[in-house]
Amino acid sequence: MKTPPGPIAIVIPTYNEALNIKNLISAVRKEVKRNDKIIIVDDSTGDNTAQIVKKIAKSDKNVFAIERKIKKGRGSAIFEGFRFAQKFKPAYFIEMDADFSHDPQAIPELLAQIKKGSDVVIGSRYLAQSKILNWPLSRKIFSRFSNLYAKFLLGVPISDFTNGYRIYNAKSVKFLLGEDLRSTGYIMLSETAYKLKKAKFKFAEIPITFINRKRGKSNTNFSEIKNAFIGILRIRFTK
Repeated sequence: MKTPPGPIAIVIPTYNEALNIKNLISAVRKEVKRNDKIIIVDDSTGDNTAQIVKKIAKSDKNVFAIERKIKKGRGSAIFEGFRFAQKFKPAYFIEMDADFSHDPQAIPELLAQIKKGSDVVIGSRYLAQSKILNWPLSRKIFSRFSNLYAKFLLGVPISDFTNGYRIYNAKSVKFLLGEDLRSTGYIMLSETAYKLKKAKFKFAEIPITFINRKRGKSNTNFSEIKNAFIGILRIRFTK
């Protein structure tokens, strides 16, 4: 008898997302099954995010809050969530942001695409059918240039290195958790793609509509963007 696939684990890092998190969890739950796990990794925001999640978890046993005492960055939050999720033996792991820039309604399409045989599927802002809403032109140009820069140096066959809306199969997550990853912020998205590419994992992308956050404050700053450019060089040329 064939063993049925395990649940899906959706890992969402948060930092000052009290305004969004309740509605986001509700929107995600509409797109997945009741036994799928929603794991919030909160970097000690102090704005009540984790407490809101814990209250939701009282009525939804498949919602979990991981509180971290200090801000360690998005990348490390995702991997802490993946490690926590492993005990549930998920068939697939999803990472997404908490600010509604990643539409939960795209989850079924990500899942359908990875079931076609890919190891990783990325929700891309740079395919023909993709859209970016509410970004100024300067931000669009800068983001596009940074992704072309990453593709040129790293050689991974994807169009979007810096968008953290992804689904992984269990095999690719197990591989990544065994790797020595040196990045912690958004640059870890590029590092994980590069390591997976070198290990011959298969990629696919789907077009998404990316919506700039309407509530709260963006956690990406120019210092992190500058570090990302330097980080791409380090990923490519450090043995």
